[in-house]
Amino acid sequence: MPETREISSERPSGESWHSKKNSYLYLEVALIAGSIFLGCIISPPSLVDDVDAVHAQMARTMLTSGDWVTAHLDGVPYLEKAPLLYWLIAGTYKIFGVHDWAARIPIALAAVGLCWLTAAFGIWAFGQRAGFYAGLCMATGIGLFLFTRVLIPDVMVTLTIALAMWAFLRVLDDEEPHPRFWAIVFAASLGTGLLLKSLIAIVFPVGAAIVYLFFTRQLFSVEIWKRLHVFSGAAIVLLIAVPWHLLATLRNPPYFEFTLHSGPGQYHGFFWFYFINEQLLRFLNLRYPRDYNTVPRFYFWLFQLVWMFPWSVYFPAIAKLSFKPVDRAGRTRLLALCWAGFVMVFFTFSTTQEYYSMPCYPAFALLLGPAMALGGTWVRRGTRVISAIGGLLALAMFAVLFHVRSMPTPGDISGALSSHPSAYSLSLGHMEDLTLDSFAYFRIPLLVAGIAFLVGSVGTLRVSGKRAFLAAALMMIIFFHAARLALVVFEPYLSSRPLADAFLRSPDGALIVDRHYYTFSSVFFYTNRTALLLNGRRQNLEYGSYAPGAPDVFIQDSDFVELWRKPERYYIFATDAAVSRLQGLAGPGGLVLVAESGGKVLFTNHPIVSTGPS
Repeated sequence: MPETREISSERPSGESWHSKKNSYLYLEVALIAGSIFLGCIISPPSLVDDVDAVHAQMARTMLTSGDWVTAHLDGVPYLEKAPLLYWLIAGTYKIFGVHDWAARIPIALAAVGLCWLTAAFGIWAFGQRAGFYAGLCMATGIGLFLFTRVLIPDVMVTLTIALAMWAFLRVLDDEEPHPRFWAIVFAASLGTGLLLKSLIAIVFPVGAAIVYLFFTRQLFSVEIWKRLHVFSGAAIVLLIAVPWHLLATLRNPPYFEFTLHSGPGQYHGFFWFYFINEQLLRFLNLRYPRDYNTVPRFYFWLFQLVWMFPWSVYFPAIAKLSFKPVDRAGRTRLLALCWAGFVMVFFTFSTTQEYYSMPCYPAFALLLGPAMALGGTWVRRGTRVISAIGGLLALAMFAVLFHVRSMPTPGDISGALSSHPSAYSLSLGHMEDLTLDSFAYFRIPLLVAGIAFLVGSVGTLRVSGKRAFLAAALMMIIFFHAARLALVVFEPYLSSRPLADAFLRSPDGALIVDRHYYTFSSVFFYTNRTALLLNGRRQNLEYGSYAPGAPDVFIQDSDFVELWRKPERYYIFATDAAVSRLQGLAGPGGLVLVAESGGKVLFTNHPIVSTGPS
């Protein structure tokens, strides 16, 4: 058995971590990440209903209204999220125009930037090989790809947290020539994170740093706190974050409310909802309205093996590393352990969604990179596991493909899916809707995915080291593009764009959406219209609907009946499950079908007279 050795750093004495050779490694990581994220985020299917189109439309509203402080949905104040994501999307609209692909550019660039930053952090700490592997783990793990399919700011706040952690270590590094600059970077990262996802952007990096200082017996070192420039750093954080928070509070009174209870019809202003309700009460699972679900804690921990796949097979090899803070490599590994541990423990005592652990991904990558570079028995075993899993998955893909080879695929995929509405408050809830028959619609994605796993299985079977890692990375790149093809098949079910297009081709009329805004949020984006919401004062829009001056866009069944019988034209978007209820309200012949797609329908109240081909 070849002997393995511990490496604290691969950098020869006097070699700069930003040398020309390392620059090529950064470029390789950026190209790998770009092929995945720029290719699969900017050119996937249409914006999907739910939060994806919601955030895209709020950015457009900010741009067109000139109100960059308070976000709005259908004219209703939306007070629960920080604004920087909307500002960035609005900026891309200003440059490229309002398109769904333009809305995805900030997320795509943040994902590529996070992969590059992880590689740079790793090269600085461990040297070329380990740093490159850390960047490779970041770019080709399932979790980062999966949770950047929609417009949520988590990849951006993960980027600010990773930058803050690197800056923190560089401030403490005795060899660092510019510690004051990195203290500024640390503070600026915290302030920027506050504008992306509020308090966790500070709690996570500061909490991880404090745990690290405790274990290294530096927590009460005056010299360390002087290096961090705590007071000037706090001033930078406040300078970045306070203006928006202050303006949002002043524009959405009452200014300061501290009650720990709310209910239907109660409005306590921005400050209460954003800080008390959305931060404190959500952590305690007491938020109102409770428009979210939570992943069981055991699965939340177990899912990390999936989100970091295929590289999670090397987790056991991390135990062979040294975490003694005697050199830069040891300090980085210890910080990564404190970082990941703090985030995971935090969410163990809070509500959780599948993607909440994303801030851990760079820490995991920084632990995996040196473990993979070190090699050894556990790494070789992990490579064999990748080969076995890849082979089994390839076999499963081809078996399913054979099973559905001649199965008919009438219409779109919605007819072959089951329905589990109770799961849709989880980010991956729609995965439960898949049935075996539905895979008949995924023949091409199944074929590409099968090829991907076959490539990974064969490529890792008889090789080791860098060649095996690159084979596994290639497997994931091909698989991600198969996943993009699958999303195209899912498009009619997840997005209402076909119905929105049918509406835009139809005679002009007022718009009604049945139930919750989120169910048809892509309609609002692709039509750029406001709508009346039938029985829609619920979930995310409920609180803002009681704000002073909020538009009266909410109607009840009796209002719908009255409007539907008027001579003016109205349209209503609804799900298939709501059709019988609407038929009872509209009366015999009262619903004129305009279009149907993906388990959703568009009706109007008067027949549309065809004018023939133009």
